Amino acid sequence: MNKIRNFAITPENSIYGTGKRKEAIARVWLVKDKPEARIVKAKGSNKEWNVQDYFQRESLINKVVFPLKITGLDEKFGIYATVVGGGVSAQAEAVMYGVAKALLKYNPELRTQLKKAGLLVRDAREKERKKYAQMGARAKYRWSKR
Repeated sequence: MNKIRNFAITPENSIYGTGKRKEAIARVWLVKDKPEARIVKAKGSNKEWNVQDYFQRESLINKVVFPLKITGLDEKFGIYATVVGGGVSAQAEAVMYGVAKALLKYNPELRTQLKKAGLLVRDAREKERKKYAQMGARAKYRWSKR
């Protein structure tokens, strides 16, 4: 088991929020006074990664810390998140929504800032299911008259 977390998560030093996007679910804790701690734990692998190592793309890393940056609290909180399901992009957005919900619990006055940035409305788009007698969700098999 690969652990890089060197702090305990307790109700006194952390705030919890849940984020969802597509098939991804993120459980997020904002850890007070640990701004350098930005850790993601993927379920199933029992490994912990730094946000930079796990998400790798700069755009995804920026998404994860976006709620902290727009509220100006990026120097006050660290992030610890467990993610399960979905792809890396969906997981990054799920963490983003979880961070926004946790910030709202921390200070309800941040609601206007977070709402204006579109972080309080879950992106509900899901994958459409494949239908029977079809190639996919929308694509049909080619029809031939003869």
